[in-house]
Amino acid sequence: MPKKALYLVMDKKRLLPLYLFLFAALLDVYFTASGLISYRYFSKPLIITCLLIFFYSQSIVISGSILRKSIVAALVFSLIGDILLLFPSLFLYGLGAFLMAHVSYIAAFKIGQKKAFSIENINFFNLFLYNLPIYIGAAIVYFLISPGLGELRIPVIIYLIVIVTMATTARERFKKTNSASFWQTFIGALLFMLSDALLALNLFFRPFEEAGVLVMGTYAIAQLLIVMGMREHFMYMLREIGT
Repeated sequence: MPKKALYLVMDKKRLLPLYLFLFAALLDVYFTASGLISYRYFSKPLIITCLLIFFYSQSIVISGSILRKSIVAALVFSLIGDILLLFPSLFLYGLGAFLMAHVSYIAAFKIGQKKAFSIENINFFNLFLYNLPIYIGAAIVYFLISPGLGELRIPVIIYLIVIVTMATTARERFKKTNSASFWQTFIGALLFMLSDALLALNLFFRPFEEAGVLVMGTYAIAQLLIVMGMREHFMYMLREIGT
């Protein structure tokens, strides 16, 4: 068996960081539900730290690639954002960190597909229709939170445009990678949008008791699905080229 293929088979045993990720996510949801906010200074950063370690160790086979660097950058910015959002006074900086995470994911999704930059046979009308549900969802959320944004209106609009672009870029990977990679990544992107929408509605529209648990639950699942989906893509591409 070729060396790279052997590495992919053996690497399945290196799942400890993934188990720690799941433990940290469940622990953080528990602390959130129980109102033990001070404990979250430890549990919340641990979620993405474990996922970052998992992806980094699993992607050595594509070391040096732009795809790997983009996903690592997205996770690092997400980690920074998680830490900053623990402090309400640093909300805008946390928003900026997550904006950079989404930009990094956009780059990863674009690179992580076949014929990434080809514009042949693109039907822009159909493309708009396919993305329309995402646009409508984002527009509804903005309509609801708009009155409460105040000075944050412009940063939130910019953030909204970027996260919508992230989700539509994930959708555009349809039939440009294998099915497992597409669906994991796309559902992850949608859950990321949902998590941010719930956070925005809780902050700027109408607070609700379950917000913290729902935001962190959807966020953790979203990040996991995106990472697993992109990992599936490069494993699929390595199999395609016969490594």
